[in-house]
Amino acid sequence: MSALPQTAMAHGAADHPIIDVLIVGAGLSGIGAAKHLQMHSPQSTWCILESRDAIGGTWDLFRYPGIRSDSDMYTLGYSFRPWIDHKSIADGSTIRQYIQKTADENGITPHIRHGHSVTHASWSSHEACWTLTVNQKNNDQPVVLKARFLYLCCGYYSYKNGYQPNFPGQANFKGEWVHPQFWPEKLNYEQKKVVVIGSGATAVTLVPEMAKKAAHVTMLQRSPTYVISRPAEDGFSLTLQKFLPIKLAYQITRVKNVILGMLSYQLARSQPEFVKRYLVKIAAKQLRSDEQAQHFSPDYKPWDQRLCLIPDGDLFKQIRRGHASVVTDTIQTVTENGLQLSSGQFLEADIIVSATGLSLNMLGDIQVTVDGQAFKPSQAMAYRGMCLSGLPNAIMTFGYTNASWTLKADLTAVYACRLLNYMRQHGHQKVVPVRDASVSEQDYLSFTSGYVQRASSILPKQGSRAPWQVNQNYIKDIFLIKYARLNDGVMQFS
Repeated sequence: MSALPQTAMAHGAADHPIIDVLIVGAGLSGIGAAKHLQMHSPQSTWCILESRDAIGGTWDLFRYPGIRSDSDMYTLGYSFRPWIDHKSIADGSTIRQYIQKTADENGITPHIRHGHSVTHASWSSHEACWTLTVNQKNNDQPVVLKARFLYLCCGYYSYKNGYQPNFPGQANFKGEWVHPQFWPEKLNYEQKKVVVIGSGATAVTLVPEMAKKAAHVTMLQRSPTYVISRPAEDGFSLTLQKFLPIKLAYQITRVKNVILGMLSYQLARSQPEFVKRYLVKIAAKQLRSDEQAQHFSPDYKPWDQRLCLIPDGDLFKQIRRGHASVVTDTIQTVTENGLQLSSGQFLEADIIVSATGLSLNMLGDIQVTVDGQAFKPSQAMAYRGMCLSGLPNAIMTFGYTNASWTLKADLTAVYACRLLNYMRQHGHQKVVPVRDASVSEQDYLSFTSGYVQRASSILPKQGSRAPWQVNQNYIKDIFLIKYARLNDGVMQFS
């Protein structure tokens, strides 16, 4: 515990070498988890371990041009701290500042240990606690910590590796090849010909931003993605703020956006052809071209993959102005000065940006053992999308695929506090979800996106019935997570 004396002392834990809750990750989820513990389980001791040198997680890691939220900030923001910036679709640095200010204002910042990477976590039923091996930056000697509860807020993708396919002839390219996850700080793309490979959230963010300075930017996609334009500012919220207290205006806007998001999702799933025609029609109107709109008309149904959000139609504007273009094709080979496509078309490039996606992981790539046995998430079933069968005293944050990440992160934090308080009140030291053999397995996520399909061998399963189902429904989860019985016969307390 010598590496964390300040945290232990600050939380009244000087006489308790075992900390109650160890939070892994100081991003949006981790800072939110700490605040909820302060509010709802103030008697719990806690600390945050963060492998990086700064707060922010995703919003500190990604530094490519135009990096921004792909959800509105009234739902991506915390339930307890209003979003007051005028932009609803916010840039990465503003989101990072919001997270930092939340940590600073609530006294969380001093209790974050930066440069601390958890490599191993071992659960002992005999001791009723976790023993964690933690590597420290600039120190060859790992630290060993003990915690009663492991709270994983480390996201679902690798910070070390992005997904990078091997394109034929890639070594031939004489220009600069860049992956957005590792953006070079001094990359000069002014008046350069740029090709962005990809059609997801990163690509539709990069293309319009780079098109402001580049000679031309081409988005090369293997297949189209649905793209929808929304105002960068929420006029409804800005009007409310003129007449109501900031906090109330924020909560009303948050409820409004949650409901609208859920209604649009339900409509898309129940009337996919109607919604598809609508989305493509809107794209054609903004592009002023039915032909161009076909690059935004996928073969799959809306929400089989995540819709891409663009603020104020910025991508469509740059295409309309001729500063950017979209090509739907596959790469035959990479040459010295560009990409030879399967159709015969050649794309000349000074810079190629491989916006080809993320490499997913589970439990922050921590090697986990339970009573000496290796624990594999892929062999477990998820309990309400927050706990894993056979994994004691552990919570993981995994957000929604059809709504803002923080909506589920907030609910997960509330549940964690309820669980801790219940165990303290009843004298329990261990809780673990026990899988029912009669519950059949289903895929954890029903998405057809490449990053999900590539991770099918490492993701846990969900079940055919509650509470083993991973709901993509915030309203439903409010009742199931905030108010349902904790001792439900599936969570085994001892």
